[in-house]
Amino acid sequence: MKVNYLAGNLAGAAYMAAISGGRANDECVKCLRIFADGNGETHMEDIDITLRPRKLFKDNPPLGLTENLPASWYNICYVPKGTGETDWHNPPQRLLVFWLTGEVEFETSDGDIRRLPAGSVVLAEDTTGKGHITRHPPEGQLVVHVAPADHQS
Repeated sequence: MKVNYLAGNLAGAAYMAAISGGRANDECVKCLRIFADGNGETHMEDIDITLRPRKLFKDNPPLGLTENLPASWYNICYVPKGTGETDWHNPPQRLLVFWLTGEVEFETSDGDIRRLPAGSVVLAEDTTGKGHITRHPPEGQLVVHVAPADHQS
């Protein structure tokens, strides 16, 4: 039963995005995509994840939900206090990452630097190339990693 509860509450990350920095509205959630080009340079771009209204509860308005997305696994991660900067690295596989607490900053090899608030969604696809730098707040962070089902580990 706990697994079902946790899986159902992953959609709550969209709500957190809505209250942090205007990264969501009734129609979409902004997602930061980190990717590598054919030359191995890494870049960032904002993409939209579409939300559709769906009535789940009789006496409440519809919620904005994505389609159900299959995942091969997910984990809950605590980034310890004092971690600071994680130097150039690549994710082990394509990951959808929900930053639940604390700001996070990313830097890609093209020189782009972006700071995101808690509640942000990141699609880390730079599994090859030069990778990216991640800067964590001194107080630590709570993060959820989700591996899309199309990329098994």
